[in-house]
Formats: sequence, C-alpha cells, structure tokens
Amino acid sequence: MERIILQELLPDVFAGKEKNTSDVWNTSLELQKGKSYLIEAASGTGKSSLCSYIYGYRRDYSGMIRFDNDDIRNFSAKQWSVLRRNSLSMLFQELRLFPELTALENVELKNVLTSGFRNKEWINNAFAQLGITDKTDTPLTKLSFGQQQRVALIRTLCQPFDFLFLDEPISHLDEVNSKIISRFIEEEVTKKGLGLIVTSIGKHPDLSYDKILQL
Repeated sequence: MERIILQELLPDVFAGKEKNTSDVWNTSLELQKGKSYLIEAASGTGKSSLCSYIYGYRRDYSGMIRFDNDDIRNFSAKQWSVLRRNSLSMLFQELRLFPELTALENVELKNVLTSGFRNKEWINNAFAQLGITDKTDTPLTKLSFGQQQRVALIRTLCQPFDFLFLDEPISHLDEVNSKIISRFIEEEVTKKGLGLIVTSIGKHPDLSYDKILQL
C-alpha cells in the first residue's frame, strides 16, 4: 500500500456543524508511505474515531477512505485480515493487551500470529532498548500504564506494515522514556521508508514530521 486517501471524511456525529477548521475532516487528504504525520487534536474531536475508521472497525462516517485506489467500504473480511496482517499496524490508545498474560507473552502471541516476523533477538533487544527487560515475565496487571504502552509498541511492530498508526503512544511516559521511544520509532519506521501517523492531544514522539495536521 502506497497511499491512504481521505475524501470529505466526517464522523456522523459531526454532521451539520457549521464551521470546519480541521485539516482532516471534510477535506481531501493524502497520507503517503515513507512520510511521517502528526495529527494534533483536542479531546472530543474524533482522534480515536479516525483510527477506528481507517482500521475498518467503524463505518459511522460520510465521505470516503481509499487505500491506493480502493474504497475500504468494499473490502471483504478476508481482505481486511490480509491488510491488518501485512499492510496496516495500529497501536490503539487503550492498548488492547491481554491482562492475563505476561508482557513477553503478549508480544510473542502477536509474533506467532504473524509467522514469526521478528526473531527472539529482536524482541529481547526491543525490551532492553525500552527499559523493560526486567518486566518480560511480569503479568500485565502488575505493570504501570507507561510500561504497558512500551509492551504494546513492541507488539505493534511484530508484523510487516506499510503504515503504522500510533494513538497517543507516549501519553504516560516521562521525558527520558519519551526520547527513548522516539529514537526507537525512528529506527524501526521512519528510517525504513514506512508511513507513520501519530495522533496526540499533547505529548508526542519527538520526530521530524513531514506534516503536522490539526484535527
């Protein structure tokens, strides 16, 4: 996938509003592979809804979303499965980890589902780089939300993708760990020519974004 195109996209709940000051809603916007985008938003402006629309979880919007030339409303369940496995990876704000598993088990489960996309060395190195090596065997419920965010990021990268969406990926991290995350994302995504879309209501990874958009 080389492009994600939004055409006059608007959540149904926003229909009828008189004024649009958004760079995303009710406009034409093209997100290109190989570029990084930051979408800044205030609470209640539809940030998480946008992620759900693009990931195909929700359809309560007007307008069109196209992956390259294809309208995503026409995709079958099988097509979505292939896209989510090979082209599109998403870190949701609520993380969607499995609380009954350990940190490492959460990552390994995703890696098994993607036929071992990452080897054991990469996974161990990722835990080390993000400062949570000592948490691999810790049940998720005993980790702080900031630690869970780091586990979720590692898991999100355990698959091939053309575009990576990160919904508030460092909201619960301090400055030091935020910088570590930023370097990690840069090495794994931006330097490899992949597409990156980060959403934020405040804190965001310190990267050289190609475009900053206001939601």
